[in-house]
Amino acid sequence: MTIAAYTVTAPVAEHGEGPVWCGSWGGLRFVDMLAGDVLALDPDGTVRRRHVGAVAAAIRPRAAGSVSGDYVCEGYVVAAERELLLSDSDELDAPLRSLGEAWSDPSVRMNDGGCDPDGRFYIGSMAYDETPGRGSLYVAEPGGGLRVVLPEVTISNGLDFSPGGDLAYYADTTTRRIDVLDYDREHGLTGRRPFVSVDPADGAPDGLTVDAEGGVWVALWRGAAVHRYSPEGGLDAVIRLPVRKVTAVTFGGENLDRLFITTSALDVDRTEQPDAGALFAADPGVRGRPVLPCAL
Repeated sequence: MTIAAYTVTAPVAEHGEGPVWCGSWGGLRFVDMLAGDVLALDPDGTVRRRHVGAVAAAIRPRAAGSVSGDYVCEGYVVAAERELLLSDSDELDAPLRSLGEAWSDPSVRMNDGGCDPDGRFYIGSMAYDETPGRGSLYVAEPGGGLRVVLPEVTISNGLDFSPGGDLAYYADTTTRRIDVLDYDREHGLTGRRPFVSVDPADGAPDGLTVDAEGGVWVALWRGAAVHRYSPEGGLDAVIRLPVRKVTAVTFGGENLDRLFITTSALDVDRTEQPDAGALFAADPGVRGRPVLPCAL
């Protein structure tokens, strides 16, 4: 099945990434990663921008109370270049406080992340020059320190969980694979194994999200598309875009039935791809799930 995409904004990001929908924010936020900016899409289509540092790698809502039961999203976390920043308010321009520098090596930065069903925040890393094996996937401890979960990755990217919460899907972009892992509260992520391999002609897997039926939607870097894979790993839907560098996806809208898609204009000839860096959307005929918040 082929699904049409349409533009939501003009090109607003040099390297758009990490879209997240949270009702308490009033809608969608995403990042212009290498500009170090968090962007908010208002209901009237206006895009507001807040600078947080050299890099804004990922953003997620924070939860007041236990995330395993009823909770209220209150504030947010931003992964910056080498630190996590916390806000106690949903307001885009609210004060941010740092949990401290996670590492001192200036050649390695944070890159994409997400939360597990129990509120733990995961953040990946990569070398600026994409040296193989210099990245990791980390999980944030209650005090904000980072512990390595997956070592020796290259470009740590999309992470999301199945509707039942017992499986996680993860992409290290350079492997051209989406992997699946087992998850439980006591042991965390275990048993990493291949889920889908992406043909090089189709690009490489970047950010991803899982819908309410367990389908895995993945943005294809240099692939000008988003693919949906069934829980069994079969390709069953494709969204085509007029730009090649497709970076990440999330479900949003009042009914979580609209798929938002971020794109990049890095090293792109805008005369050939004038919409590079725009935010796109599609109506895929399936709903997503509420965002998993973090308990930091």
